[in-house]
Amino acid sequence: MPQRRRRRYAALSCALLPALAGTVPGAAETGGIALTEEERRFLERNEPIVFVSQSRYPPFEFLDASGERHGIMFELAQWIATEAGFHAQLTDTAFQQAQERVLSGDADVLTSFFYSEARDQRFDFTQTVFEVPAAIFVAVERPDIARIEDLDGKRVATQRGDYAEGYLASLDIEVELVQTNDFAGAARAVMEGEADAMVGDEQIVLYYLYSSGQNAEMKRVGEPLYVGRNAMAVSEGNALLRSILDKGIEHARTSGTLDRLSEKWVGAELPDSRVDWRAFLPYGAGLALMLALIVAWNVRLRQVVRHKTAELRLVASVFSHAREGIVITDAKGDILEVNEAFTRITGYSRDEVLGKNPRLLQSGLQEEGFYQALWKELLEQGAWEGELWNRRKSGETYPELLTISKVCDRHGQVSHFVAVFTDISRQKEYERQLQSMAFFDGLTELPNRILLADRLHQAMLAARRSGFKVSLAYLDLDGFKEINDRLGHEVGDRVLVTIAERLTAALREADTVARLGGDEFIIVLPEQNDVTKVTSLIARLLRRIAEPIDIEGTSLHVSGSIGVVHYSPDDEIEPEQLIRQADQAMYQAKQAGKNRFHIFDAEHDRAVRGHHESLERIREALINDEFVLYYQPKVNMSTGEVIGVEALIRWQHPDRGLLAPAAFLPAVQQHPLAVELGEWVLTQALDQFEIWASAGVRLPVSVNIDAIHLQQADFVKRLRAEVERHPSVAPGDLELEVLETNALEDVAHVTSVMKACRDFGVEFALDDFGTGYSSLTYLRHFPASTLKIDRSFVRDMLDDPEDLTILEGVLGLAVAFRRNIIAEGVETLLHGRMLLAMGYQLGQGYAIARPMPAQAIPGWLESWRPDPAWRHRQRARPEELHAIYAMADHRACAAGLLRYLKGERDEPPTPSSRRSRLEQWLGALDDSPLEGREHKARIAALCALYDRLAEEALALKEHEDDEEAKQYARQMEGVSEELLGLLQYWIDASETVRDDL
Repeated sequence: MPQRRRRRYAALSCALLPALAGTVPGAAETGGIALTEEERRFLERNEPIVFVSQSRYPPFEFLDASGERHGIMFELAQWIATEAGFHAQLTDTAFQQAQERVLSGDADVLTSFFYSEARDQRFDFTQTVFEVPAAIFVAVERPDIARIEDLDGKRVATQRGDYAEGYLASLDIEVELVQTNDFAGAARAVMEGEADAMVGDEQIVLYYLYSSGQNAEMKRVGEPLYVGRNAMAVSEGNALLRSILDKGIEHARTSGTLDRLSEKWVGAELPDSRVDWRAFLPYGAGLALMLALIVAWNVRLRQVVRHKTAELRLVASVFSHAREGIVITDAKGDILEVNEAFTRITGYSRDEVLGKNPRLLQSGLQEEGFYQALWKELLEQGAWEGELWNRRKSGETYPELLTISKVCDRHGQVSHFVAVFTDISRQKEYERQLQSMAFFDGLTELPNRILLADRLHQAMLAARRSGFKVSLAYLDLDGFKEINDRLGHEVGDRVLVTIAERLTAALREADTVARLGGDEFIIVLPEQNDVTKVTSLIARLLRRIAEPIDIEGTSLHVSGSIGVVHYSPDDEIEPEQLIRQADQAMYQAKQAGKNRFHIFDAEHDRAVRGHHESLERIREALINDEFVLYYQPKVNMSTGEVIGVEALIRWQHPDRGLLAPAAFLPAVQQHPLAVELGEWVLTQALDQFEIWASAGVRLPVSVNIDAIHLQQADFVKRLRAEVERHPSVAPGDLELEVLETNALEDVAHVTSVMKACRDFGVEFALDDFGTGYSSLTYLRHFPASTLKIDRSFVRDMLDDPEDLTILEGVLGLAVAFRRNIIAEGVETLLHGRMLLAMGYQLGQGYAIARPMPAQAIPGWLESWRPDPAWRHRQRARPEELHAIYAMADHRACAAGLLRYLKGERDEPPTPSSRRSRLEQWLGALDDSPLEGREHKARIAALCALYDRLAEEALALKEHEDDEEAKQYARQMEGVSEELLGLLQYWIDASETVRDDL
């Protein structure tokens, strides 16, 4: 090393600081760590144990220039894993992210963490490994700061998230906190004048100052402020892992390993930043002799040499100590020399880059044309200056401000190029933060009102060009204020963040979710060619919002009131006025009972103006006997048994033909006319039941009951009289279907009505189950014998794994509470096959029969036979259910990915759980007694082929090769269809084999 330094001194006329030398870790102590049987089983179940360390926290844990991990706590973790006999996986990240990874379960152990009471609420700490004092550090030229009181009114730097932040906040002084990613950044902030002082752990700060050769620029002042207890930490409640680590630390302490690690990293003498002039005494003596000879020959020559030597020293000193990275190349562009700042910024050592071309730093973010223009300007103008992105040795990209100058010889020929660059990552991050503060909400990171106004304006302009509509939803949370007041703002903030995440996940990339403030959100849905689809989307959002929110073991519930307005290109309206209309609609939704939505637009206004005429026309139709009943059968899909029919009202309009309920029932909601219609339906359905019964056809009939009808004071009395008027009606022949959301509006009243009606043989079913919020308490008390799962879950079950999960969960509830359950919306044969495999027996939908007039029912009963694939189908085994889930996951994932590759969406979809579910299924298949396992290899091969095609297609899409990506998409569609067909074939074959067993 001394010879190498002398050569560089001769070349650059300056001295370099010697590198810090580390000792080789000693062999692990023999004897191992005595673990209990329970602890060993824990390790076997959870291997590998993931230790996450900080990337920049020397000497405890850090990455060196080559990206290798080092440090006391890092080597201690390796030693404990070896002695305890388990496999450890060691990773690294930033300080805050390391904590989040352990709390989220992505990692098991924080390798190095200082104890505090606040942190102890979320983590379990091991015994203390080291006690580390913290002190104040200032620049050497600052005499005005010596005690903690001197920091009052000063800018104080420290590592983000460090204990020092809380400590300073607890003092009776005012400081401006300068937060940095690590203590090295805090030290640089002091040396560069961005902070007056820093507070940090002595060992870490001193290690950085000495190892970087900057110990002469800063000093430690005052007495230690506090002593930090450095330990390892696991997530709260992980007692077994903490016990194992405690035993390992104690073993390291008693065996002397801890002392050796401490001596290695903090006990050795650190180098000084001053030049060791003793190494150059021989040169000084030779230079003195040479100067004496020169004096003898020519005094003038001696003066010239001394002057040139001083210039050379000055140039070399500037080159070596410049904060900017400097690169000198020859005329071909090959690197001749770099300075220390180059190594610090890029991560490459001098020896690694000498003789190589600077293109090794290229990030790939600039196109080839960028570099062609750069060289053209450089050669023509003699210099180039600008910003570009380069890549460090670690692979991290970073922005830099670069100046390249052309150097010519005396003949005007290019001899060298000199590049000077500065890492401007912090400036870019600062710009990003300013932009984020200006346009995004600080809590949820959603767009704020300013960015919302711009995006809404752009969406309205695009709508005028395309002719499509823009839908705007105004959301206000129900029940949020009670949570905020009862549990505090911190819990309230976490609820808002959860709701923001749910809204964002449920929408397209082209949609915008913004937070106006408090618990109010705005959703912009551009490019809507069919606003009726928005209604189902808003209903789905209401269900997602109403799902329980678990915070530290407490289950919290909120709901939403949403106002919706649809903007048409012909509307003369400003964005703010559109928001006000949505706000008014939201208020009406809240007034109507919350947990619902209300639509406000031009068509709605016209409907309101004509509402009175509509009611009068419906009353006239009732008098003129224009209404008819259609009946839709309900069956056991496995046995083929017809268990009843549902009576559905239709309007035989003299001018408009046969109208579905959606065309007229909304007009009578919450109006007394709904009671008259309900009475008519009950009478007609019971009359028809008696007609069938007299013909030898006994079909239980179910009737939908509106909320306002059910709430009538004499409802039970009038129903009893109607049932008694039809003597053929036996207990169980009449079933009333009540919407789940209506039942929940007045639980006590609805429960009492149900019980009274059951006394004279009328049964109840909860209709559209799953669309409201039903607690287990309500489900237990409602005397409803049947649950009708909402058709929206059944309709999307083939493509939406979440709907499959809901179907499975509701089935479990029905079984647990001994309720019948029927699936509405069985639209295809495949729907029926999947439902039967999940355990659903009863179904209703177009795949069975469409609603039909009463006179068509006997003929249908004669011809009805269940599909052969349905007959006697039993509940699937776990491996069959895994296959069903794998199919749904794959469909959802493939649909999103193919839309992205074909340019139908802007962003790639997030990864699905298809692979993990499929792996579970393939693993279960190995132990299955069913045949068909020979298809496992083909299925696995198809999955691998699909994944490979997807990766290649995404890479092509990233490089904007859209046509090639679309070709891959077509190949993926074929592979996907074959994979789904083979999975379905396996499910069917498994069912056949199980029937034969």
